[in-house]
Amino acid sequence: MQNEEGQMVDLYVPRKCSATNRLITSKDHASVQINIGHLDENGVYDDRFSTFALSGFIRAQGDADSALDRLWQKKKADIKQ
Repeated sequence: MQNEEGQMVDLYVPRKCSATNRLITSKDHASVQINIGHLDENGVYDDRFSTFALSGFIRAQGDADSALDRLWQKKKADIKQ
């Protein structure tokens, strides 16, 4: 929820798993959020990043590596890196 100034006033904003689109609950202590930095043509970090959230369910099944690879390949094509 936002107030009149446009600031977020909720105490808890739930995240969604990037791989499954499921809600990551507050009790999912196995979930992770990973930021992957973007590079310029010289291979230098340019202060931009992409954020991916993976639920504990995906990690427990052992699918986190393949899911992150699939998500990054799709994102990399979108940002033309």
